[in-house]
Amino acid sequence: MLSKLTLWRLTVFLSFFLYVACGEKPSVEEPSEKRPNIIYILADDLGYGDIGAFNPDGKIKTPFIDQMAKDGLLFTDAHSPSAVCTPTRYGILTGRYSWRSPLKQGVLTGKSKALIPETRTTVASLMKNAGYQTAFIGKWHLGWDWAQKDSTLNAGEGWNPSDFDNLDFTKAVTNTPNDLGFDYAYGHSGSLDMAPYAYVENGTITANVDHVTEDKGKYTWWRKGPTAADFKHDEVTPNFFNKATEYIKENGKGEKPFFMYLALPSPHTPILPTEEWLGKSGLNPYSDFVMMIDAYVGRLVQEIDNQGLTDNTLIIFTSDNGCSPQADFDVLGEKGHHPSGIFRGHKADIYEGGHRVPFIMKWPARIQKNSISKTLVCQTDLMATLADLVAVKLRANEGEDSFSMLPIMQNTDEKFGRAAVVHHSINGSFAIRKDNYKLIFCPGSGGWSAPKPDSDELSGLPKFQLYDLEKDPAEEENLYATQPETVDELAALMVTYIEKGRSTQGPKQSNASLSLNGGKWHQIDAIMAH
Repeated sequence: MLSKLTLWRLTVFLSFFLYVACGEKPSVEEPSEKRPNIIYILADDLGYGDIGAFNPDGKIKTPFIDQMAKDGLLFTDAHSPSAVCTPTRYGILTGRYSWRSPLKQGVLTGKSKALIPETRTTVASLMKNAGYQTAFIGKWHLGWDWAQKDSTLNAGEGWNPSDFDNLDFTKAVTNTPNDLGFDYAYGHSGSLDMAPYAYVENGTITANVDHVTEDKGKYTWWRKGPTAADFKHDEVTPNFFNKATEYIKENGKGEKPFFMYLALPSPHTPILPTEEWLGKSGLNPYSDFVMMIDAYVGRLVQEIDNQGLTDNTLIIFTSDNGCSPQADFDVLGEKGHHPSGIFRGHKADIYEGGHRVPFIMKWPARIQKNSISKTLVCQTDLMATLADLVAVKLRANEGEDSFSMLPIMQNTDEKFGRAAVVHHSINGSFAIRKDNYKLIFCPGSGGWSAPKPDSDELSGLPKFQLYDLEKDPAEEENLYATQPETVDELAALMVTYIEKGRSTQGPKQSNASLSLNGGKWHQIDAIMAH
């Protein structure tokens, strides 16, 4: 017997077929079951081990997110496409690895120009075209174009206070989230420690940028830069949750379902738990901040329930990469808490702690409670999942690295199409994971933990690393020298993914300025040299 979801998707497909065949829109009866509202909550620098449902030995209390896991589906082997912010956000919204774009390593700043061209399909434009209301609230960190006083000046990338002198904050911002499919967009440009510090709502700065702020505290620091009159750093996270709640109240019972991308700037630096939460964890301010976020997630989930939307709302909760060392791993470790859980490394690293992230789906109408999936998934899979959900077939140049997770949500994991995941560190180093084996194409972390890139710590190490994560989840025993056949297989697969411009089935696509033989990109050279 066909499920209600399958019947609804079949109705949509037949409607589209008749429209194409007959040249006019057919009169189709509305399906009896409404399409789900969808909320994607993306935490920033939250470790796999920071959530109790993923780390029973953790010391941070996260009852509300833990309850979400109990009420839905918990993924134990979910990964961000990168170990740092910007490239992960690119992957989430486009279904494509960021290293196929001009951004091969590192992150953007608060001043950077837009990374995603308007011609590329995003999750937002996909859902908007499928009849959804779409909203972005939070930290963007994918670049937009601030107005300039003198367009001929090149005044720096945004790491120094003087880099903002040429920006004109009295004029509208262009190439914003609104141009990529979001009907409503409200947020700030970079991380919360990156100037300019101003809210932009649908392309308009919400208050005069009239002063400069800076913080030099151990946990609370942010870079010196121009700040708007209505921008208070310690109020930003609560403000975004309040905006999200307002959006649910205003749009939750409309004729159209909604897709909301709530991209938190926390618990990334500055670490700013409000006074109510200071000291609550008994660990340190980072742990207080995580507890605060958990409580706000709980309030948001409660509001969904208050509006009568719980049963048919899909909520996805995850993090953009692993925990940052700014959380102070030494202090937390002394008190028995490990933000990466049993895994090696942290944010920025090619090791598991850099990109293995908490990932939860809750959708009472379709997902059984207390479900657990050990299937290997990636956050780029959001696009294909939502396309599958609304019965839209992706074109060849859309979601090149995205696989529908709908089979997993329907408890038919064997139908999930992903064979492998490509990992990417802050310096652009690659790893590829298939089944239980992970091949790392560099000798160290590729990030911020030891052995660090370009350091003496790498002396004498093999050029690549191979780990059996089933037997060795902490990545301690390098099998590179003893399993050459596995190395060859994974290296060949990585080359195929690069050359085809995609990891999904379909015609070959192009990568931005990517030379396999010209030596312009050292990560490619390392793979090809094998």
